[in-house]
Amino acid sequence: MADNSDLLAFVRARLAEEELIAREAGGDGWRTPAEAPGEVHDRTSGIAFVVRSRGYDRHIAFQDPARSLRRIETTRVLLDEYEEIAVLDTDRPAQDFASGRAVGLGFVVRQMAAEHAGHPDYRVKWLPRFSHWGPPSETG
Repeated sequence: MADNSDLLAFVRARLAEEELIAREAGGDGWRTPAEAPGEVHDRTSGIAFVVRSRGYDRHIAFQDPARSLRRIETTRVLLDEYEEIAVLDTDRPAQDFASGRAVGLGFVVRQMAAEHAGHPDYRVKWLPRFSHWGPPSETG
């Protein structure tokens, strides 16, 4: 059996950090009004900040705290799904639906962890892995 609790805890901790940042930024949705290029407005239409170069305003507004909070919540749902079957996510999984689901979700969770590969708590063993799926090969 695999113990992937440390992997799950790592990803959950990074999400908690991101959630705190988004909440500290007000948790609001931001927008860039067409009539005010470079300005990023909050939900009250007040100017949250101004960035007048290279289209950063639209990118920053797209990554608003409200959107981040929605993404964090949907990611937590995926982590919950994986947690239920994480013990089946092994280097040599059984060839059944539950094991296939565990390996697939495990790959996604490892990709999420890899976003934070520079973090001091990241472990190389969490690198996404690829396994052979199908009938065992015959040696002759």
